[in-house]
Amino acid sequence: MFLILLLIGSTNVLASEHPAWSYEGESSPEHWGDISSEFNLCKNGMNQSPVNITNTQKIHTKPLQLTFSQVSVTEINNGHTLQVNDNGGDIFTLDSEKFTLQQFHFHTPSENTIEGNSFPMEAHFVHKNEDGEIAVIAVMYKVGAENIELKKLLQSSPKEEGKEANLGQILTLKNLFPADLSYYRFTGSLTTPPCLEGVRWLVLKHPITASAQQIKQFADMMHHHNNRPVQPLHGRTIIE
Repeated sequence: MFLILLLIGSTNVLASEHPAWSYEGESSPEHWGDISSEFNLCKNGMNQSPVNITNTQKIHTKPLQLTFSQVSVTEINNGHTLQVNDNGGDIFTLDSEKFTLQQFHFHTPSENTIEGNSFPMEAHFVHKNEDGEIAVIAVMYKVGAENIELKKLLQSSPKEEGKEANLGQILTLKNLFPADLSYYRFTGSLTTPPCLEGVRWLVLKHPITASAQQIKQFADMMHHHNNRPVQPLHGRTIIE
C-alpha cells in the first residue's frame, strides 16, 4: 500500500523516475532506504504503509460513496505489479475534496493486514485531488468464486515486464468492490519507493472473491511476492 494512492505501483506513481528497487535480494524492502537518499523515508519515515489494522477507534466514519463507470483501460506490467490505468476519470469525495482515480494495481499477498491476518491478494485504487494529494482505497481478496472483471484483466495482461496492453473490452469497476463499502482509515505513505507520506488510506473491511487460479495467475506473472511488510504505527490512530 484500496485510495491507497493504491498507487504511482502501491503505489507505483513515481517508480520509473527513481533508482531501481525490487522485492527480492539486495534491493528488497528492508534495503529500500539504503538504495538512495531519495528513499530515505522508506527507512526513517514515521507514517509508513502498509500497517496491521488493530486497536481501532470507532467514530462512525462517513459512508463512502463511489460512482462507478464502465471504462476502457490500459494495463502495464511494470515488473512490480500489474498497473491498470483508468481512462474514465472516476471521482469520489473525501473530506469535502474531489479525488480522481488514476490507476489501480495488485499485491500478493496483501500488504495491509487486519488483526494480524493477511489476505491472498489486495488491490489499491489510487486517487489524486487537484493539489496532487493522494488517497488510496484498498480492497482485499479472499479465495472463492471467480471474479469476472479480474478475469478480463488477467486474460489481456502483458506477461512480459515493461509491456503495455489495451484491455479491448469494457471493465465494470463496481464489480471490483464489495457491496458493503465500510472501511478503516489512517494516514500513511506510498508502499513503494520513495515511500512518500501524507497518503490518506481507506481499507475496506469486507473482501471480495477471486478464484485460487486467478490469484496464482497474478502471482506467476510477477514471479515473486510483491508486498511490503507491515510498518510500525508510531502512535497513529486507525479509525472506523
